[in-house]
Amino acid sequence: MQGDATVASKIPHALCPLIRKLESVTRLSDEERHAIEALPVRVRTLSARQDIAREGDLATQCCLILEGWAYRYKLLSEGRRQIFSFHIAGDIPDLQSLHIPLMDHNLGTMTQATVAFIPHESMHDLTARFPSIAAKLWRDTLIDAAIFREWLIAMGRRPAFEHLAHLFCELYLKQEAVGLAGDHRCSLPIT
Repeated sequence: MQGDATVASKIPHALCPLIRKLESVTRLSDEERHAIEALPVRVRTLSARQDIAREGDLATQCCLILEGWAYRYKLLSEGRRQIFSFHIAGDIPDLQSLHIPLMDHNLGTMTQATVAFIPHESMHDLTARFPSIAAKLWRDTLIDAAIFREWLIAMGRRPAFEHLAHLFCELYLKQEAVGLAGDHRCSLPIT
């Protein structure tokens, strides 16, 4: 992982996108919110089209998107890539690496992105101390899996028009839930 800037610290406000995302589907107590804010993070600003994690990497930290867009993808044998999810502020697109640390896909930036890296040991400690936070993160992972199933259906069975319509609705609703969209308008940096 190469980055334009690196800052290592405990930055409480850096974790606001995660708190906002979790609170879009469930309530956090003050104690839970403070525990999340106290997580140690290393914040980096990455250029567009830069890998955050690569297939085959052994992950020791989770990546929280703070600003910008990221995506999960696989490289095919002929050099093409297959994108299978987009991620915005508040998403932890590699949360599964807490329990399956060997990356089986790539994670890259679509736009310039600011990301916070949270050590796995800190996430394990947080979820051990706060099982309710573990349940909230598990729920977020299940929502991500439901979105992934819709992508499978779209790629395999939906006509292109329906596929794009579903994608636009997904991206709008995802941004609206965390306060990044409204009035039927949202950012869409897809080419």
